[in-house]
Amino acid sequence: MNKIDYNKELDCTGLNCPLPILKTKKQIDAMETGQILKMEATDPGSINDVNAWTRHTGNELVSQTEDGDIYIFYIKKS
Repeated sequence: MNKIDYNKELDCTGLNCPLPILKTKKQIDAMETGQILKMEATDPGSINDVNAWTRHTGNELVSQTEDGDIYIFYIKKS
């Protein structure tokens, strides 16, 4: 996989729904259009949550990968 450049990093490991999405929303709201957030979570529910949230808000889910039991999301603010 190609390395993705990102502007901010958010560690949501160990947090359960809905905290990863709430923290992601707060961080994205503080960023500028076009910037990319790297968010890491361990809650398996975050996969569906992030996909639904990005569709609902219009932000772009650039990439979603797994590294062991860590889910890694790259979200571009629109």
